Amino acid sequence: MKTFLLVFLSLCFAVGIVAVAQGPPSQAPQKHPAAGVQSTSIMGTVSEQSEKLRLLTDQRAWNVDNPETLRGHEGHYVRVNAHVYPDKGSIHIMEVKMPTASESRENDGRRAR
Repeated sequence: MKTFLLVFLSLCFAVGIVAVAQGPPSQAPQKHPAAGVQSTSIMGTVSEQSEKLRLLTDQRAWNVDNPETLRGHEGHYVRVNAHVYPDKGSIHIMEVKMPTASESRENDGRRAR
């Protein structure tokens, strides 16, 4: 009888250890769209094509994930801080500002030497 009780308690202890080691079922972590993406400053002209706002730079035209941030700036040359997703060809704008005199279109990318 003592042997049976000892085996039974050992088995219960082993099953308890395995259950605790496995822990509760976990879900895969969900990534935030901006996770690991840094904010970048981009200068360009706001273009409205068929009611869709885009940011046009010398290098490319960017689709905007949140076009409401550009409302009222159509046709303006602006500086935006945005999260860039080059694989999608889109940006998510965090901030829109009018450029200063030293950041004018003529000086964009061309510094005096």
